[in-house]
Amino acid sequence: MTRLAGKVAVITGGAGGIGRAAGRIFTGEGAEVLLVDVNEGALQQAVQDTGSSKVSYVTADVTQPESVLNVINTAVERYGGVDILLANAGVEGILQTIPEYPVAAFDQVMAVNVRGVWLCLKYVIPVMRNRGGGSIVITSSVAGIRGTFGMSPYNTSKHAVIGMMRTAALECAADGIRVNTVNPAPIETRMMRSIEEMRSTRAGGESTVEQIKETNAARLPMQRYGDPEEVARMMLFLASDESSFCTGGVYMVDGGSSAGMV
Repeated sequence: MTRLAGKVAVITGGAGGIGRAAGRIFTGEGAEVLLVDVNEGALQQAVQDTGSSKVSYVTADVTQPESVLNVINTAVERYGGVDILLANAGVEGILQTIPEYPVAAFDQVMAVNVRGVWLCLKYVIPVMRNRGGGSIVITSSVAGIRGTFGMSPYNTSKHAVIGMMRTAALECAADGIRVNTVNPAPIETRMMRSIEEMRSTRAGGESTVEQIKETNAARLPMQRYGDPEEVARMMLFLASDESSFCTGGVYMVDGGSSAGMV
């Protein structure tokens, strides 16, 4: 499989469920991959999970300019450039209504989910321009096109990166750099477990985590959560030359949930 042969990919949030799946799929398709996250132990495990010699890692805090610049410089030093960026790092925050939400917690979600994406774009675009083009894929969410009770910072951040993507797509088109978002519905990841646990706690234990998951899944037209690989395969399409005329787009991987709830 060589859909990404000769390409270099940087994946932030590389130790998470979707990032790991993308790392496995991208290396399997011939790419050299740099996984990025804050947790070195989890990154080391993610590298091992790919079963490939084409992957390495670097730790980084995507909210800090020097840290993000080091990521891009590391990719250039190790692999010669960057062709693909998956701006996938994100946090869910806590579950509270707007009046209850702590300001510091709001700022942290926005720092990772919005500032972090913007910093990645800021430093990778010049490198891609020098390379002759590339593909940037930003992980948004179904929360980027609708509201979610108790998750105002997360929803705000996922709406924000769609606007950022559209601006970047316009700014970068002449340089051969394509920019799109992928918008998952609930996926089998640590983040969804965390959200289910918070909802169970807020309900006073009246609903178990498993019951909340079952209720969430039943509301989706396809009656199930997605798998990280299903998201990563959409990312693969957008990263590859198969999507050469695709930029400025919002790509749903949501089991039909954006069409409406059952």
